[in-house]
Amino acid sequence: MSEELKYDRRRFLSTAAITIAAGPLVMIGSANAQTSKINPADTAARIKPGTNTSFGTLKQIDAGALNVGYAEVGPANGTPVILLHGWPYDIHSFVDVAPLLAAKGYRVIIPHLRGHGTTRFLSSATIRNGQQSVVALDIIALMDALKIQKAILAGFDWGARTACVIAALWPERCKALVSVSGYLMTNLEAGKQPLPPTAEHDWWYQYYFATERGRAGYDKYRRDFAKLIWELASPKWHFDAATLDRSVASLNNPDHVSIVIHNYRWRLGLAEGEPQYDDLEKRLAASPAITVPTITLEGDANGAPHPDPASYHNKFSGKYIHRNINGGIGHNLPQEAPKAFAEAVIEVDSY
Repeated sequence: MSEELKYDRRRFLSTAAITIAAGPLVMIGSANAQTSKINPADTAARIKPGTNTSFGTLKQIDAGALNVGYAEVGPANGTPVILLHGWPYDIHSFVDVAPLLAAKGYRVIIPHLRGHGTTRFLSSATIRNGQQSVVALDIIALMDALKIQKAILAGFDWGARTACVIAALWPERCKALVSVSGYLMTNLEAGKQPLPPTAEHDWWYQYYFATERGRAGYDKYRRDFAKLIWELASPKWHFDAATLDRSVASLNNPDHVSIVIHNYRWRLGLAEGEPQYDDLEKRLAASPAITVPTITLEGDANGAPHPDPASYHNKFSGKYIHRNINGGIGHNLPQEAPKAFAEAVIEVDSY
């Protein structure tokens, strides 16, 4: 949930500033921006989450600095859709979404991000870097390896941020975008600003990770940590132990702790990024507009910090719609409301 709970301090600051300035302002946006609500009786309630439990045998491919583990379903000649998970989650967040899209003729690719599942570094000398631009470049490299020029990108948490980064910096590779919790970009300078105590409290784990005790504690208690984050981020999601354990297995990757710790320390300015990515980070710090067709989603019971849609709707200059997904849906929206998520992918493809 890295993305939501951690969800960019800059986004939070922007949200607070806009909310204070706008007061009761509702979504007033560009002519092509709309807001709608999806009734759970028409979407999420039509499919019972947890219907599917496995992707079967995963594929592996060398891509950039990684050997990427990924699931693939659907026809090989279908429109590519790349689904991107968050932290502390894995590809099983899309285990019910993928077959819905495959049934509609999409070629669905669900990769394990660096430090997760069967994804491995090709060299022990590669820095275990978790900064946002690097994770996005991993997906570009995967697309190159799979000979995919352009794909629909959809994700939540770390995955939503990664999809937003690609859509902003490489729009020629992104056919359309579905992003849970909207426009997610990390701005290190904005992140230096203190937040109100209640907001800082929501990011308790980031400060824990800033310490060596936190690193050791996360390494030792990965399952307990994931369970707590899931419960806080999705307070109305009644997942069972088997569902948790399927994803926690992916956190046992040998590089997982290093990637997670670097990611959060980098966000707080406590760890350096790699200099070769400085120009990309400068471009992201300018909050570039996303021009590709986009649908943003938000669950009505998301327990992770997240911005009000009014704070980011003007960051999408192409056709854009925001949807609130009702019915007790939390942070892990694709796993909790797979039908609604799949429908958003199909709809944005028609824009």
